[in-house]
Amino acid sequence: MKEALLISDMLNDFVREGAPLEVPAARAILPALQRRLAAARARGIPVIYICDAHRPDDPEFSRMGWPPHGVKGSKGAEVVAELAPLETDPVVEKTTYSGFHHTGLEAILQALGVERLVLTGVVTNICILYIAYDAVIRGYQVTVPVDCVAPLDPADGEYALRQMEQVLGVTVERSPTHQAAAALISSSRSVSNRRLTPTL
Repeated sequence: MKEALLISDMLNDFVREGAPLEVPAARAILPALQRRLAAARARGIPVIYICDAHRPDDPEFSRMGWPPHGVKGSKGAEVVAELAPLETDPVVEKTTYSGFHHTGLEAILQALGVERLVLTGVVTNICILYIAYDAVIRGYQVTVPVDCVAPLDPADGEYALRQMEQVLGVTVERSPTHQAAAALISSSRSVSNRRLTPTL
């Protein structure tokens, strides 16, 4: 089954310190993502970049409450140097959370004969989740390696991973460290819920 590595929104406007829509955890996943990228290139696996490319007045900014980010043609909309695409790598521009919506992504995947997608990048509970959903309903097998995706908030990220795994049938690859962190978040939530439950 032919596979492709998808790298979503690892852009200066998300990754760099002080960026308009900084995702601090995105810097933490860079080493793992670099290793994943190098392995894909060594094995001849297609690498596809999915990148925000908004207009300066994109309605998403006012409707969703996000600060302007990923404006097409800006330095902030460029992929970070650590993961820079090769000239031969497809770069799919998007203006919504999903990399499939009104883009050429599916045509690229079909032309390459890809059936399995490995989703990486940001944000776990936003673009990664919506790309995963759109991929699954189109019949693709999807894998999300936890050490290669980053949330804005750890609890939101864990929720999204559970949704992808339990509702969409996505394969979520967890390291022992991430399994322990997920258990801790789940345990903390359980304690909070018990505290909020009134006694009758």
